[in-house]
Amino acid sequence: MKSIEVFIAQPMEIVELALRRCLLDEGFGVLTEIDIAATLRAKLGVDRAPLKILGACNASLANEVLQIDEKMSLLLPCNVVLTESAIGTNVWAIDPMDLITEESMLSFAKEAADRLRSALEATAASC
Repeated sequence: MKSIEVFIAQPMEIVELALRRCLLDEGFGVLTEIDIAATLRAKLGVDRAPLKILGACNASLANEVLQIDEKMSLLLPCNVVLTESAIGTNVWAIDPMDLITEESMLSFAKEAADRLRSALEATAASC
């Protein structure tokens, strides 16, 4: 699966704050947040490196695409993942261009991908 990726040599907490601001600047709100590391610790007693999934949604784009095809809701929200290592934080976003192949939806996929890419690049630049 293709993704949009940046690596930032900062702790995850700092990167997440910047990422949330940059997503907002691109019209994305964070609808969901899943702390995978905390969930695995609580459910299975497994310790792992920090990993968090943010479900980002651009309401305007979502509204437009859902008016054309409600099945596109299967791809909402766009997942943006943060993982932390000893040297920094990886940020990955799903690439909508990899998931959407229907001709009538390609312009929406491109806009979403461009906005996600811009948010991740702005996050890297601001940290």
